[in-house]
Amino acid sequence: MTTDDHNGAALQHNQGGRATATIYDIARLAGVNPSTVSRALNKPGRVSTQTRKLVEAAAVELNYQVNPMARALHTGRTSTLGLIVADITNPTFFNVIRGAESTAVSRHYTLILAESSESAATELTAARRMMPTVDGLILASPRMGDDDIRTLAREKPVVVINSEVEGVSCVTPDVGKGISQALRSLAANGHKKVAFIAGPPQSWMSARRWEGVKAACEWSGIESLRFESTEPTVEGGRLLARDIRASGATAVMAYNDLLAIGLMQELQAAGISVPDRLSIVGFDDIFGADFTTPPLTTIRSPLRECGALAAARMLDLLTGVHDPGEALRAETELILRGSSGRLLVG
Repeated sequence: MTTDDHNGAALQHNQGGRATATIYDIARLAGVNPSTVSRALNKPGRVSTQTRKLVEAAAVELNYQVNPMARALHTGRTSTLGLIVADITNPTFFNVIRGAESTAVSRHYTLILAESSESAATELTAARRMMPTVDGLILASPRMGDDDIRTLAREKPVVVINSEVEGVSCVTPDVGKGISQALRSLAANGHKKVAFIAGPPQSWMSARRWEGVKAACEWSGIESLRFESTEPTVEGGRLLARDIRASGATAVMAYNDLLAIGLMQELQAAGISVPDRLSIVGFDDIFGADFTTPPLTTIRSPLRECGALAAARMLDLLTGVHDPGEALRAETELILRGSSGRLLVG
Protein backbone atom coordinates (compact mmCIF):
# COMPACT_ATOMS: atom_id res chain seq x y z
CA MET A 1 0.00 0.00 0.00
CA THR A 2 1.40 3.45 -0.94
CA THR A 3 1.54 6.34 1.51
CA ASP A 4 -1.43 7.99 -0.20
CA ASP A 5 -3.40 4.72 -0.05
CA HIS A 6 -2.54 4.32 3.63
CA ASN A 7 -3.80 7.81 4.46
CA GLY A 8 -6.95 7.31 2.43
CA ALA A 9 -7.62 4.06 4.27
CA ALA A 10 -7.12 5.79 7.59
CA LEU A 11 -9.63 8.45 6.62
CA GLN A 12 -12.17 5.83 5.58
CA HIS A 13 -11.58 3.86 8.79
CA ASN A 14 -12.28 6.92 10.93
CA GLN A 15 -15.58 7.72 9.31
CA GLY A 16 -17.44 5.80 11.98
CA GLY A 17 -16.72 8.91 14.09
CA ARG A 18 -15.58 12.25 12.70
CA ALA A 19 -13.12 11.90 9.83
CA THR A 20 -9.85 13.82 9.99
CA ALA A 21 -8.62 14.92 6.59
CA THR A 22 -4.90 15.12 5.78
CA ILE A 23 -2.98 16.95 3.08
CA TYR A 24 -2.84 13.62 1.23
CA ASP A 25 -6.64 13.51 1.09
CA ILE A 26 -6.69 17.08 -0.22
CA ALA A 27 -4.00 16.24 -2.80
CA ARG A 28 -5.98 13.25 -4.06
CA LEU A 29 -9.21 15.27 -4.37
CA ALA A 30 -7.47 18.27 -6.00
CA GLY A 31 -5.33 16.11 -8.29
CA VAL A 32 -2.01 17.59 -7.15
CA ASN A 33 1.02 16.45 -5.16
CA PRO A 34 0.96 16.63 -1.30
CA SER A 35 3.92 19.02 -1.43
CA THR A 36 1.85 21.36 -3.59
CA VAL A 37 -0.94 21.26 -0.98
CA SER A 38 1.56 22.13 1.75
CA ARG A 39 2.85 25.13 -0.21
CA ALA A 40 -0.67 26.30 -1.09
CA LEU A 41 -1.77 26.23 2.56
CA ASN A 42 1.38 27.53 4.21
CA LYS A 43 3.08 29.63 1.51
CA PRO A 44 0.36 30.47 -1.02
CA GLY A 45 2.62 32.88 -2.89
CA ARG A 46 4.66 29.94 -4.15
CA VAL A 47 1.83 28.40 -6.19
CA SER A 48 -0.39 29.76 -8.94
CA THR A 49 -3.73 31.36 -8.09
CA GLN A 50 -5.56 28.58 -9.93
CA THR A 51 -3.77 25.87 -7.95
CA ARG A 52 -4.29 27.68 -4.65
CA LYS A 53 -8.04 27.99 -5.26
CA LEU A 54 -8.21 24.31 -6.25
CA VAL A 55 -6.48 23.25 -3.05
CA GLU A 56 -8.54 25.59 -0.86
CA ALA A 57 -11.79 24.26 -2.38
CA ALA A 58 -10.72 20.68 -1.66
CA ALA A 59 -9.76 21.62 1.91
CA VAL A 60 -13.17 23.19 2.51
CA GLU A 61 -14.97 20.18 1.05
CA LEU A 62 -13.04 17.80 3.32
CA ASN A 63 -13.43 20.14 6.37
CA TYR A 64 -9.66 20.19 6.73
CA GLN A 65 -8.40 21.64 10.04
CA VAL A 66 -4.85 22.93 10.32
CA ASN A 67 -2.82 21.22 13.04
CA PRO A 68 -0.78 24.02 14.62
CA MET A 69 1.91 21.62 15.79
CA ALA A 70 2.28 20.21 12.28
CA ARG A 71 2.39 23.71 10.83
CA ALA A 72 5.07 24.64 13.34
CA LEU A 73 7.35 22.01 11.81
CA HIS A 74 7.28 23.97 8.54
CA THR A 75 6.93 27.57 9.70
CA GLY A 76 8.34 27.55 13.24
CA ARG A 77 5.08 29.20 14.40
CA THR A 78 2.05 27.75 16.20
CA SER A 79 -0.16 30.88 16.02
CA THR A 80 -0.54 30.47 19.79
CA LEU A 81 0.30 32.82 22.67
CA GLY A 82 0.70 31.85 26.32
CA LEU A 83 -0.64 33.96 29.21
CA ILE A 84 0.23 33.23 32.84
CA VAL A 85 -1.63 35.11 35.59
CA ALA A 86 -0.83 35.17 39.31
CA ASP A 87 -4.28 33.97 40.44
CA ILE A 88 -7.00 32.91 38.03
CA THR A 89 -9.70 33.36 40.71
CA ASN A 90 -8.77 37.03 41.26
CA PRO A 91 -11.18 39.29 39.31
CA THR A 92 -8.25 41.66 38.71
CA PHE A 93 -7.16 39.41 35.86
CA PHE A 94 -10.55 38.99 34.16
CA ASN A 95 -10.16 42.06 31.97
CA VAL A 96 -6.47 41.41 31.39
CA ILE A 97 -7.45 38.06 29.91
CA ARG A 98 -10.30 39.58 27.88
CA GLY A 99 -8.06 42.27 26.43
CA ALA A 100 -5.30 39.85 25.47
CA GLU A 101 -7.77 37.33 24.03
CA SER A 102 -9.57 39.95 21.94
CA THR A 103 -6.33 41.18 20.39
CA ALA A 104 -5.01 37.66 19.79
CA VAL A 105 -8.19 36.55 18.04
CA SER A 106 -8.22 39.66 15.85
CA ARG A 107 -4.76 38.65 14.61
CA HIS A 108 -5.74 34.98 14.13
CA TYR A 109 -3.92 33.74 17.22
CA THR A 110 -5.12 31.46 20.02
CA LEU A 111 -4.49 32.32 23.68
CA ILE A 112 -3.54 29.58 26.17
CA LEU A 113 -4.00 30.37 29.88
CA ALA A 114 -2.19 29.18 33.02
CA GLU A 115 -1.77 30.48 36.57
CA SER A 116 1.05 30.60 39.09
CA SER A 117 -1.06 30.49 42.28
CA GLU A 118 1.12 33.38 43.55
CA SER A 119 4.17 31.06 43.44
CA ALA A 120 7.40 31.94 41.62
CA ALA A 121 8.35 28.25 41.31
CA THR A 122 4.93 27.28 39.92
CA GLU A 123 5.07 30.18 37.49
CA LEU A 124 8.48 29.19 36.15
CA THR A 125 7.37 25.56 35.77
CA ALA A 126 4.25 26.63 33.87
CA ALA A 127 6.31 28.88 31.63
CA ARG A 128 8.77 26.10 30.84
CA ARG A 129 5.94 23.75 29.93
CA MET A 130 4.26 26.32 27.68
CA MET A 131 7.32 27.61 25.84
CA PRO A 132 7.68 24.73 23.32
CA THR A 133 4.06 25.08 22.15
CA VAL A 134 3.60 28.88 21.97
CA ASP A 135 5.14 31.61 19.84
CA GLY A 136 5.47 33.99 22.79
CA LEU A 137 4.62 34.35 26.47
CA ILE A 138 2.76 37.09 28.38
CA LEU A 139 3.32 37.23 32.16
CA ALA A 140 0.63 39.13 34.10
CA SER A 141 1.91 40.23 37.55
CA PRO A 142 4.84 37.78 37.49
CA ARG A 143 6.16 36.38 40.74
CA MET A 144 9.42 34.88 39.43
CA GLY A 145 12.68 36.81 39.52
CA ASP A 146 13.90 39.12 36.78
CA ASP A 147 16.77 36.78 35.83
CA ASP A 148 14.34 33.93 35.16
CA ILE A 149 12.16 36.22 33.04
CA ARG A 150 15.17 37.39 31.01
CA THR A 151 16.24 33.77 30.49
CA LEU A 152 12.79 32.95 29.07
CA ALA A 153 12.95 36.07 26.87
CA ARG A 154 16.18 34.82 25.30
CA GLU A 155 14.31 31.74 24.08
CA LYS A 156 11.12 33.37 22.79
CA PRO A 157 9.47 36.81 22.96
CA VAL A 158 8.13 37.69 26.43
CA VAL A 159 5.92 40.62 27.45
CA VAL A 160 5.32 41.46 31.12
CA ILE A 161 2.24 43.18 32.59
CA ASN A 162 2.31 44.99 35.98
CA SER A 163 6.07 44.81 36.30
CA GLU A 164 9.22 46.20 34.71
CA VAL A 165 12.14 43.97 33.79
CA GLU A 166 15.21 45.46 32.14
CA GLY A 167 15.59 44.26 28.55
CA VAL A 168 12.04 42.86 28.36
CA SER A 169 8.93 44.49 26.87
CA CYS A 170 6.59 45.65 29.65
CA VAL A 171 3.10 47.12 30.03
CA THR A 172 2.41 48.86 33.33
CA PRO A 173 -0.31 51.14 34.72
CA ASP A 174 1.08 54.55 35.72
CA VAL A 175 -0.05 54.62 39.35
CA GLY A 176 1.03 58.19 40.05
CA LYS A 177 -2.06 59.98 38.74
CA GLY A 178 -4.62 57.76 40.51
CA ILE A 179 -2.78 57.75 43.83
CA SER A 180 -2.33 61.54 43.80
CA GLN A 181 -6.04 62.01 43.13
CA ALA A 182 -6.93 59.65 45.99
CA LEU A 183 -4.64 61.33 48.53
CA ARG A 184 -5.84 64.80 47.58
CA SER A 185 -9.41 63.63 48.12
CA LEU A 186 -8.57 62.14 51.53
CA ALA A 187 -6.69 65.28 52.60
CA ALA A 188 -9.61 67.47 51.56
CA ASN A 189 -11.88 65.32 53.75
CA GLY A 190 -9.78 65.89 56.86
CA HIS A 191 -7.70 62.69 56.99
CA LYS A 192 -4.23 63.03 58.54
CA LYS A 193 -3.16 59.40 58.95
CA VAL A 194 -3.41 56.88 56.08
CA ALA A 195 -2.61 53.17 56.23
CA PHE A 196 -1.44 51.21 53.18
CA ILE A 197 -2.08 47.47 52.96
CA ALA A 198 0.71 45.89 50.91
CA GLY A 199 0.38 43.02 48.47
CA PRO A 200 2.66 39.98 48.02
CA PRO A 201 6.34 40.64 48.87
CA GLN A 202 7.39 39.53 45.36
CA SER A 203 4.95 41.92 43.67
CA TRP A 204 6.68 44.72 41.75
CA MET A 205 3.39 46.62 41.56
CA SER A 206 2.83 46.49 45.32
CA ALA A 207 6.19 48.19 45.86
CA ARG A 208 5.38 50.88 43.27
CA ARG A 209 1.99 51.59 44.87
CA TRP A 210 3.54 51.93 48.31
CA GLU A 211 6.17 54.32 46.94
CA GLY A 212 3.40 56.34 45.33
CA VAL A 213 1.37 56.48 48.55
CA LYS A 214 4.39 57.57 50.62
CA ALA A 215 5.32 60.30 48.16
CA ALA A 216 1.77 61.63 47.93
CA CYS A 217 1.36 61.57 51.73
CA GLU A 218 4.59 63.51 52.22
CA TRP A 219 3.46 66.11 49.69
CA SER A 220 0.06 66.46 51.41
CA GLY A 221 1.44 66.49 54.96
CA ILE A 222 -0.26 63.18 55.84
CA GLU A 223 1.28 60.46 58.00
CA SER A 224 1.55 57.08 56.24
CA LEU A 225 1.67 53.59 57.74
CA ARG A 226 2.33 50.25 56.03
CA PHE A 227 0.69 46.92 56.88
CA GLU A 228 1.68 43.56 55.44
CA SER A 229 -1.10 41.24 54.27
CA THR A 230 -1.00 37.46 54.58
CA GLU A 231 -2.53 37.14 51.10
CA PRO A 232 -4.03 39.59 48.57
CA THR A 233 -7.57 38.33 49.13
CA VAL A 234 -10.79 39.22 50.95
CA GLU A 235 -9.68 37.07 53.87
CA GLY A 236 -6.34 38.85 53.96
CA GLY A 237 -8.19 42.15 54.37
CA ARG A 238 -10.40 40.77 57.14
CA LEU A 239 -7.39 39.66 59.16
CA LEU A 240 -5.95 43.19 59.26
CA ALA A 241 -9.07 45.00 60.52
CA ARG A 242 -8.18 44.91 64.22
CA ASP A 243 -4.58 46.12 63.73
CA ILE A 244 -5.57 48.92 61.38
CA ARG A 245 -8.28 50.14 63.74
CA ALA A 246 -5.79 50.13 66.64
CA SER A 247 -3.24 52.13 64.59
CA GLY A 248 -5.32 55.30 64.69
CA ALA A 249 -5.42 55.58 60.89
CA THR A 250 -8.62 57.19 59.62
CA ALA A 251 -8.19 56.11 56.00
CA VAL A 252 -6.83 53.03 54.25
CA MET A 253 -5.48 52.49 50.76
CA ALA A 254 -5.23 48.80 49.86
CA TYR A 255 -2.99 47.10 47.31
CA ASN A 256 -6.10 45.74 45.62
CA ASP A 257 -9.89 45.79 45.82
CA LEU A 258 -10.15 42.33 47.40
CA LEU A 259 -8.16 43.42 50.45
CA ALA A 260 -10.24 46.60 50.67
CA ILE A 261 -13.52 44.68 50.50
CA GLY A 262 -12.43 42.20 53.18
CA LEU A 263 -11.36 45.04 55.48
CA MET A 264 -14.66 46.85 54.96
CA GLN A 265 -16.70 43.74 55.71
CA GLU A 266 -14.81 43.01 58.93
CA LEU A 267 -15.03 46.61 60.17
CA GLN A 268 -18.76 46.77 59.48
CA ALA A 269 -19.28 43.47 61.29
CA ALA A 270 -17.64 45.13 64.31
CA GLY A 271 -20.00 48.10 64.09
CA ILE A 272 -17.45 50.54 62.65
CA SER A 273 -19.08 52.82 60.11
CA VAL A 274 -17.49 53.23 56.66
CA PRO A 275 -16.73 55.99 55.70
CA ASP A 276 -17.84 57.97 58.79
CA ARG A 277 -15.13 56.54 61.05
CA LEU A 278 -12.74 55.05 58.48
CA SER A 279 -12.46 55.67 54.74
CA ILE A 280 -11.34 52.85 52.46
CA VAL A 281 -9.83 53.06 48.96
CA GLY A 282 -9.08 50.00 46.85
CA PHE A 283 -7.06 49.52 43.71
CA ASP A 284 -7.94 48.17 40.23
CA ASP A 285 -11.74 48.70 40.07
CA ILE A 286 -12.50 45.01 39.60
CA PHE A 287 -15.90 43.68 38.56
CA GLY A 288 -18.09 43.91 41.67
CA ALA A 289 -16.23 46.79 43.33
CA ASP A 290 -19.44 48.81 43.17
CA PHE A 291 -21.57 45.93 44.54
CA THR A 292 -20.44 46.54 48.13
CA THR A 293 -22.34 48.65 50.69
CA PRO A 294 -21.20 51.35 50.47
CA PRO A 295 -19.75 51.01 46.95
CA LEU A 296 -15.96 50.91 47.00
CA THR A 297 -13.90 53.96 46.12
CA THR A 298 -10.99 52.67 44.07
CA ILE A 299 -8.15 53.60 41.74
CA ARG A 300 -9.04 52.19 38.36
CA SER A 301 -6.30 50.38 36.48
CA PRO A 302 -6.86 50.03 32.72
CA LEU A 303 -6.70 46.25 32.95
CA ARG A 304 -8.32 45.39 29.62
CA GLU A 305 -6.16 47.97 27.89
CA CYS A 306 -3.05 46.45 29.48
CA GLY A 307 -4.00 42.97 28.26
CA ALA A 308 -4.68 44.25 24.76
CA LEU A 309 -1.46 46.29 24.67
CA ALA A 310 0.58 43.30 25.86
CA ALA A 311 -0.85 41.00 23.18
CA ALA A 312 -0.37 43.64 20.48
CA ARG A 313 3.22 44.23 21.57
CA MET A 314 3.85 40.47 21.53
CA LEU A 315 2.54 40.15 17.97
CA ASP A 316 4.64 43.14 16.92
CA LEU A 317 7.73 41.50 18.42
CA LEU A 318 6.99 38.34 16.46
CA THR A 319 6.94 40.34 13.24
CA GLY A 320 9.97 42.44 14.13
CA VAL A 321 8.07 45.74 14.42
CA HIS A 322 9.45 46.63 17.88
CA ASP A 323 12.58 45.86 19.86
CA PRO A 324 12.36 44.24 23.33
CA GLY A 325 12.80 46.54 26.29
CA GLU A 326 10.37 49.25 25.27
CA ALA A 327 7.86 50.02 28.04
CA LEU A 328 4.22 51.00 27.58
CA ARG A 329 2.26 53.00 30.17
CA ALA A 330 -1.48 53.21 30.79
CA GLU A 331 -2.99 55.83 33.13
CA THR A 332 -4.88 55.14 36.35
CA GLU A 333 -7.71 57.30 37.74
CA LEU A 334 -9.62 57.69 40.99
CA ILE A 335 -13.22 56.41 40.96
CA LEU A 336 -15.02 58.10 43.86
CA ARG A 337 -17.77 56.05 45.49
CA GLY A 338 -19.26 55.78 48.96
CA SER A 339 -16.48 54.06 50.95
CA SER A 340 -14.43 57.25 51.29
CA GLY A 341 -15.53 60.64 52.52
CA ARG A 342 -15.33 63.24 55.26
CA LEU A 343 -14.11 62.02 58.63
CA LEU A 344 -16.76 62.39 61.38
CA VAL A 345 -14.90 62.84 64.69
CA GLY A 346 -16.32 60.82 67.57
